[in-house]
Amino acid sequence: MSSPMEQLYQQVILDHSKKPHGRGLVDLTAAFASESHQVNPTCGDEVTLRAQFTETEDGRRVVESISWEGQGCSISQASLSVLTDLVTGQDVATTEHLGSVFRDLMGSRGKGLDEAREDELGDAAAFTGVSQFPARIKCALLGWSALRDTLATSGVLEDAPTATASTTHEHEHV
Repeated sequence: MSSPMEQLYQQVILDHSKKPHGRGLVDLTAAFASESHQVNPTCGDEVTLRAQFTETEDGRRVVESISWEGQGCSISQASLSVLTDLVTGQDVATTEHLGSVFRDLMGSRGKGLDEAREDELGDAAAFTGVSQFPARIKCALLGWSALRDTLATSGVLEDAPTATASTTHEHEHV
């Protein structure tokens, strides 16, 4: 990665950590909604993420909103902000796909992904450099783990049972 690219990526992370999108928990009101609390025991970063989903006329389930409250390093906070921007308005299948691509990026050990997959991630590709540092990967994945949990517990997945108005689950991210 070139020095100007590294600088751009660092700036994206700094901007999102200073002015995070989606911060501030919103009451769960949607038929499909869930909350997840995740903790990174290694460094103490933590997040409570709430996701609300809506069903379109054609039966697709879409991320209506993401809200969260958390504390931790700039990487975890920026990752939550980027996640919020990336998945809000996306259908559940696309959201799951983006989470998978981001996890692949975190497993790349700093090498990144092919251009098409990084393009799918938008600002989340800025975390390529983070993937070189195993202890920091957990920080970047914290919000994504919470999102994955809300997908599983909200009832939006085809194989999941229908949920009531809201479901709360607490898990530790290891």
